[in-house]
This record gives sequence, C-alpha cells and structure tokens, in this order.
Amino acid sequence: MRICSLLPSITETLFELGLGNSVVAVTHECDWPPEARTRTPVTRSRIRVEDQSSAQIDQQVREHDGSLYDLDADALARLRPDLILTQSLCPVCAVDETTVRQFAKFLPGEPRVFSYHPTRLADVLAMIQEIGALTDAQPAARRLTDRFGSEIERIRAEVAGLPVRPGVVCLEWIDPLFACGHWTPELVEAAGGCELLGRVGQPSRRASQEELVAANPDVVLIAPCGFDLVRTVQEAGCIDWQTRWGELSAVRTGRVFATDGSAYFNCPGPRLIESLQILAEVLHPERFAGLAPAHSFQRIHSANRM
Repeated sequence: MRICSLLPSITETLFELGLGNSVVAVTHECDWPPEARTRTPVTRSRIRVEDQSSAQIDQQVREHDGSLYDLDADALARLRPDLILTQSLCPVCAVDETTVRQFAKFLPGEPRVFSYHPTRLADVLAMIQEIGALTDAQPAARRLTDRFGSEIERIRAEVAGLPVRPGVVCLEWIDPLFACGHWTPELVEAAGGCELLGRVGQPSRRASQEELVAANPDVVLIAPCGFDLVRTVQEAGCIDWQTRWGELSAVRTGRVFATDGSAYFNCPGPRLIESLQILAEVLHPERFAGLAPAHSFQRIHSANRM
C-alpha cells in the first residue's frame, strides 16, 4: 500500500500504527516522528508565517482569497499513492477536501480518498480505528486507542475527589484572542479543570478581552495553532501584562503557561495523550509532577513582571 497523508496528525497515526514504510507523501508540516521528514512533501503554504506576528498571520488568513495551500499534482502523480487520507475540519490547517478529491480524479489509478472531521475525543479515537481498518492495522489501532482510554480514566480517577476544579482558559491564538474548541475542553475536564471559554465539539472562536477578564481563569494555557513552544513563548513575550491581562487571577498568581500547540493540543492524533498529561501537570502539579513530556510546556513568569 502507498499512502499519502495530508494532515500531520494522520501522519503521526500512521507511523504509530507501524505503517511508516507505506507512507510515500506528506505535507510540508509533517515533522513527527522525525522519520516523516524523509517523506516527499506535496503541499506548501501560500502565506508567510515565519517572520510574521500573530496579528499579521491572522490578517493574511482573513484577506487571502482561496485555498491557503498548494498541492503538488506532479509529485503526487509520480509517487502513485493508492490511498489518500485528508481532512474536512479546518481549511486553515490543511488542504481542503474538495481540492484533494478533484486532484485525485486525475492521478494514476484514481486512488481512494478518505476524509476525517474529528471534533471530539471520541471522533479522534474512531478516526484511528478506521485508519487501522483501512490499512489492515486493526490490532495496533486497538492498542493505541486502549492506551488513550486507559490514560484518560487513570487521570480522571486521580482528580475525581477534588473539592474545587480550577477555572481554565486555553487559547488557540493570542492576537486576536481565540478560545479553544473541539476536543480541548474535554481534555481540560479529564485533567481536573473547567474550561471557561472553549466549547466542546465546536470550532475555536474569537474572544474579546472583556470575555477573558470576566471569565477570570485560575490558569491560562497558550497553545497557538501552528506554533512550537519557542515561537509560543516568543509571542507571549509581546503581551503587555499592565493592560487588562493584569486583572486575571492566572496572571497575578503566575499561572500562565505556554505549550507547543502544533505538536499537541491542535493535532487530533496520538499526542493528545501527551496533551492530557500536560494539562494534568499544569493544573495539579502536586499530583502529576513530571507526568508531561520534558520541555513540553513553560511557565510564563508574568507575575514577576507586574
């Protein structure tokens, strides 16, 4: 089988299921596991992100007419995939499904195209199971989803008796502010918190500074879509803590954290397990110290700057 993966989380899933040797094409953003970087990238972005601020990137996305990505039809034809896995969840995150299906009609052998639209944790687990079924990797898919389910239940059991759950705001973008959505509020709940602005199963949404102040979270986790930890810390460094940010309990107590949103929270695949572990340690360090992957999050020392 020759597989083209057009979403980083699907690429991660395929490698996790032991199918790395079948993956012949990936996106320009597929960087995990490291071996994925050796596969041929068949997409590229039409907007600049490396030297642009969060506000500038947001403006480019809003003003761009048409798809944000190019698909390399010549490379795909040369690689001759017989299975293409893509998504219909977010046109900002990857090539849209319609474009993929149009291209596939003209590829040698007209490969099968399967698209996924996970919005909740159950959808992510179902996607993993379906990919396993499509690729004859059902046992590996079952082991992965069982491990995910077991970790969720283990952490839920640890926090079940907590008298108070901290209020949390997970931000998917900071200029402008975007509150998290989809599966992230479920992860917050499983980790013993209460997401105050994000909506389970719904897209991330723009939020106002007034909403953030009114929510007054105990913890803020900054996990911008597409940014690694270094870039996230850099962007958080531009926040003026003397503005209304300074009214937040999370800021006054130094409980503002940055994490790698690209690798974890915004990637609906195997590393949502690690995302849950990050949340558990951030929210309840006395119970879960050392649980999160090393260097996966960083405290933003806003309390010391005020």
